[in-house]
Amino acid sequence: MSGTAFRFGAERSYPLPHAGPDPRFTESLVNSVAALLVGYGYPRFTALEDWAALDSALAAFLYNPQENDV
Repeated sequence: MSGTAFRFGAERSYPLPHAGPDPRFTESLVNSVAALLVGYGYPRFTALEDWAALDSALAAFLYNPQENDV
């Protein structure tokens, strides 16, 4: 990631606490991320399994798993 400065020691913003359904996490969000990837030259999402994998990857990045919220 050339040209990107990381602030070492900065407090992380992600993953977010997971307290249940988040109205911001929608099919539209997943579609927007897919379109962004395609815009950067990645292959189009055609298989249902690819959409499911992107949905899972976004959820894993954004939220703490429920079993870790003790």
